[in-house]
This record gives sequence, structure tokens and C-alpha cells, in this order.
Amino acid sequence: MVRDFLPDVPLWFAVDANDYPLAFMFIDNGHMEALFVDPAYRAMGVGAALVRHGLALHSHMTTDVNEQNAQALGFYEKMGFKRTDRSPLDGQGRPYPIIHLEYAGAWGE
Repeated sequence: MVRDFLPDVPLWFAVDANDYPLAFMFIDNGHMEALFVDPAYRAMGVGAALVRHGLALHSHMTTDVNEQNAQALGFYEKMGFKRTDRSPLDGQGRPYPIIHLEYAGAWGE
């Protein structure tokens, strides 16, 4: 499924000096659909740099996070996103609550 999906979307990549991919992000109409950072490079500013790039393109960016993913929720809230709503089901109708977020201020506040 991922292989079929990714080639058809605009992606932004963060790479190291050897052009090795460290992270990628996908934004569709101001909604960040995906942000993935290699676990070995988390907490090093790679994801934050991609999100700042996205915010430069879409100042009112939104995203959704699985409610059980406390690490991601904390990251987005630290970046200036605020919770706007909660859905009891994920996009496929499964019982995984989703928190809807919208950028609401300067990152790092």
C-alpha cells in the first residue's frame, strides 16, 4: 500500500551530507498527511526543520495524530500546534482516536 501511495505524492526530504534520507514529510492542501523521521535521528531537529519548512509554505497548517502517540502530540504542541478536535475513529473507521491539530503560533513557544 505504501509503495503504491508514495510515488504519487509531493514529498520533502531531510538528508545528511551523503544524501542519505533522514526524514520525509507530505503536505496536501495545507494538511500535513505524514511526517516520518528515522528513529536514529529523532530529537536532533530534523523533524522540526521539515515542519518549519511546511509552515513557511502553509502558515495555518493542520495535521492529525493518533491519540496514543504521546511523543508526536508533544512534538507538535511544542512546535506551536493546538488541539482543535478529536475523532473516536481513525480514517479507516478503526477504533483509534485521532487528535486534530492546527498551527496556532510561533514554533518553540
